[in-house]
Amino acid sequence: MSSVTDFLLNRASEPRLEVPAPDVSTLDQAFECAARAPDHALLRPWRYLVVEGEGLKALGELFVAAHCDSGEEKKLEKVRKKVLRAPMIVVGIASPKKHHKVPEVEQILSAGASMSFLGLALQDAGYGVMWRTGKMAYHPVVREGLGLDKEESIIGFLYTGTVSSSKPAVPRPALAEFVARWPV
Repeated sequence: MSSVTDFLLNRASEPRLEVPAPDVSTLDQAFECAARAPDHALLRPWRYLVVEGEGLKALGELFVAAHCDSGEEKKLEKVRKKVLRAPMIVVGIASPKKHHKVPEVEQILSAGASMSFLGLALQDAGYGVMWRTGKMAYHPVVREGLGLDKEESIIGFLYTGTVSSSKPAVPRPALAEFVARWPV
């Protein structure tokens, strides 16, 4: 088994993250890996926002603004603190381009692959990651607050930092549950 295969078989999302976050050099190299995602016609249909420090507090306030229907301060405080579960969050954004040969769905899949490569590169550098979505990824207040264009979408919030404690291994499905031979 190659080191890449072994690495992938042992990959896990890590929810318990603390400082330090990846340094600039490590993050830049991870973004270089992200740019190697399959990309029909080289459209680069993705972009990223790096959020850390005071930016995390601002993101928390943006999440609270998206929850304006809830006046419960206890619930709003919980929403505000969600972004503090890691010292850095990278917001992955699908940014499809008009192209006569490359449909939007292909471009969104490319952005997802790019985000996955980013997470794998950060894990290979020794950091933990947790790719989160949830209703904040789709809320118009959050989209507008982060400066997305109308054709863009958030593909996820990649929480990253140093793993403070590993979680137990997650059981994986048997191959027969999702692989079949065709024709049957």
